[in-house]
Amino acid sequence: MSVQLHRTIQTFASSIIRKPKCSLIDKNKKLNELSKLGQTDEARKLFDKMPERDEFTWTTMVAAYANGGRLVEARQVFQEVPTKSSITWSSLICGYCKHGFEIEGFELFWQMQSEGHMPSQFTLGSILRMCAIKGLLSRGEQIHGYAIKTCFDINVFVMTGLIDMYAKSKRVLEAECIFQIMSHGKNHVTWTAMINGYSLNGDALRAIQCFSNMRAEGIEANQYTFPGVLSSCAALSDIRFGVQVHGCIVNGGFEANVFVQSSLIDMYCKCEDLHSAKKALKQMEVNHAVSWNSMILGYVRNGLPEEALSLFEKMYASDMEVDEFTYPSVLNSLACMQDTKNGICLHCLVVKTGYESYKLVSNALIDMYAKQEDLTCAINVFNSMVEKDVISWTSLVTGCAHNGFYEEALKLFYEMRMAETKPDQIIIASVLSSCSELALLELGQQVHGDFIKSGLEASLSVDNSLMTMYANCGCLEDAKKVFNSMQMHNVISWTALIVAYAQNGKGKESLRFYEEMIASGIEPDFITFIGLLFACSHTGLVDDGKKYFASMKKDYGIRPSPDHYACMIDLLGRAGKIQEAEKLVNEMDIEPDATVWKALLAACRVHGNTDLAEKASMALFQLEPQDAVPYVMLSNIYSAAGKWENAAKLRRKMNLKGLNKEPGYSWIEMNGVVHTFISEERSHTKSDEIYSKLEDVIALIKEAGYVADTNFSLHDINEEGRERSLSYHSEKLAISFGLLYVPKGVPIRIYKNLRVCGDCHNAMKFVSRVFDRHIILRDSNCFHHFKEEICSCGDYWHQLPLPGIREITGLILRNIFVSVKSGSDDPGESYVLHDHLMSFPTQELVAIPPPVCFSVASIWLYGPEEKHMLLNKMEAGISDQDLQQDYGTGLKGTFSFV
Repeated sequence: MSVQLHRTIQTFASSIIRKPKCSLIDKNKKLNELSKLGQTDEARKLFDKMPERDEFTWTTMVAAYANGGRLVEARQVFQEVPTKSSITWSSLICGYCKHGFEIEGFELFWQMQSEGHMPSQFTLGSILRMCAIKGLLSRGEQIHGYAIKTCFDINVFVMTGLIDMYAKSKRVLEAECIFQIMSHGKNHVTWTAMINGYSLNGDALRAIQCFSNMRAEGIEANQYTFPGVLSSCAALSDIRFGVQVHGCIVNGGFEANVFVQSSLIDMYCKCEDLHSAKKALKQMEVNHAVSWNSMILGYVRNGLPEEALSLFEKMYASDMEVDEFTYPSVLNSLACMQDTKNGICLHCLVVKTGYESYKLVSNALIDMYAKQEDLTCAINVFNSMVEKDVISWTSLVTGCAHNGFYEEALKLFYEMRMAETKPDQIIIASVLSSCSELALLELGQQVHGDFIKSGLEASLSVDNSLMTMYANCGCLEDAKKVFNSMQMHNVISWTALIVAYAQNGKGKESLRFYEEMIASGIEPDFITFIGLLFACSHTGLVDDGKKYFASMKKDYGIRPSPDHYACMIDLLGRAGKIQEAEKLVNEMDIEPDATVWKALLAACRVHGNTDLAEKASMALFQLEPQDAVPYVMLSNIYSAAGKWENAAKLRRKMNLKGLNKEPGYSWIEMNGVVHTFISEERSHTKSDEIYSKLEDVIALIKEAGYVADTNFSLHDINEEGRERSLSYHSEKLAISFGLLYVPKGVPIRIYKNLRVCGDCHNAMKFVSRVFDRHIILRDSNCFHHFKEEICSCGDYWHQLPLPGIREITGLILRNIFVSVKSGSDDPGESYVLHDHLMSFPTQELVAIPPPVCFSVASIWLYGPEEKHMLLNKMEAGISDQDLQQDYGTGLKGTFSFV
């Protein structure tokens, strides 16, 4: 055989041997292409037809199933692999990690090592990525330890995964340490992970600095870097740097990327540059729902719901794809507009397009209906949800609280806890607000305790709600403790403190807190001034009230609202300046509403001005024809003035209109149970004991000098019946229950839906001294803290600036007055300076018209802490016996300013 022939035969034989190998490579290439395209079934058909398979073939088929989420089939193929390599193990592990099966992923990871296979950098990277997404910090720390042990901690891919994992687990310090350790080898992915880590954890300034350092190092950013930087610019409202980043985006050619463009629009919107945001949207080559969603949301955030709705209509008309992120923003805009009709239409569209089952959309629907005060629809959407998250519960609970359905809000919160859903700060604030409105101190304290145990970070909204809850339950010291513990205060915090002290009879402290607020650099808002005017009204600070009222517009540009005018009228009415109050109403630059006229009508009742009362009532009859309050108030004014026919005529008119006076009731919360009392009702299980105790209470306080003031009972029954009616008021039933069941030394907390009547107020003072109890009564107006026969309101509760003879005598007996002297310029008349007038810098004297039983004058020196003791009564010609006798007679004089 010739040499040439021999060579030819060898070449032919070699080609025969190599041909199957080339065929396997081609088929593996085709298999890999099908796998990457997601055509798993086509890949399986090819896989089954392959007569010969190598490691690449098996690994590719495992990866195809694993990446497509078909993990059972991936596991089956994996079990059939003749010889498993590290790459094969990694393919299966990565599949489990990608689809969130952390338990199986970690089991395979440890099993892989037990069988002698070392994981690759991609295996560790996949596991770390899963830990980052699912918040598996402890698992991620285990992988970190393994990486250190196996020297993977110097691998850029693994270290970048660790930075991302720690950053997304809110452990920025650890992420930063790893980043700093990488002295070299940082690529754009590493820098991006650190930038996004800062941004995600609210450290926008450091994110921007990190981006600047990255640029200085010559590392180019990509489409994954810019969203984090732009988000940080938005958080800082740093539009100048945002514009610079925009320039980098254009220069890098990333302006066409939909996620970059959406982040850019979002940044401009949050920086309130809607013109640039709209320009960026118009410059997009291809319209995409993500960018349009950002623009719609931007309009909503900037208070332009109409523009948001208009853009949505254009989006829908252009057949652009509307997704689960579009609807929430549009629903929010309709909620802001109170557009009920279009809200229902959009709900129908949501159902039609099949997005009702998406939690994000359902939560937005609940929020919209709640803000439109349609709680029935909100509850229906909530009940239809298969799976509810904390946002679902928060939307409904907050909606109930904001619409005044406080009990429903608390019931839902209880159901939420039973469903083992952890609350967030928003729902805690709403629940505390509900406890505040219902004056449920014990429940509020439980929620406070649960919040501390939960480990949730403190927030301004929760702290402010906590402070308001304690204040509204009469726990002023606890409210102040919460305020002092807050790391920062805003105008709401200061206003809550000002109002709290004002409502609890400490008006001067309220004004002091206002000055501290101004000194801290925080400007007041319109609610702050309501609190200030309320404080001035309840402490007789007329001049201060006028000063603050003028300061609103002059110093802060706040136009007085009807509520502010009502406070001023209340202030002037309490001070006896009824004509000035009427003048203020007539000179208002806005139309007086019902609040203003009610304040004027209340002042008329105190001072018996029937003509002005009729004028105020007529205005109220027009504004609120179905409200019984003005009818009742005017009827009481007629009765007090002896105009019985007018009062009877008004009551008949009420009956014809079907108007009924709101029934008064009081309640006490004890051991998680609310005990409610209605006048002369015996529905309580302990009513026999309560009424028996009340008889004893009335008898004891009468011995101490209490005399029933029948002016606060019905006028069309006899005197005995009127006194008996007074004895069974709801406040007295509540105090009887409190004396029976509230332990000694614990304050008795009573709450009433209406204003406390004058007789009950006086009775409470006697009960506090006779039984040595601290009584806290919250009515519809303010708090009354009764101690030793003194009320914190200073008897300003009924708008009378001064006490009668009976009250004065009692004050003298307890050494409240400074000195006593006989005689005056006018025979039979004496002058009294009551402790309520301490706030008047001129120390005005108040005349007591005859008849009087003694002559007395009171002068406060250096304030309440340094007052002179009562001088010898005998030197003034007043005996203890005379004082005691006068104290018991219940004589009452009418006071007026001199």
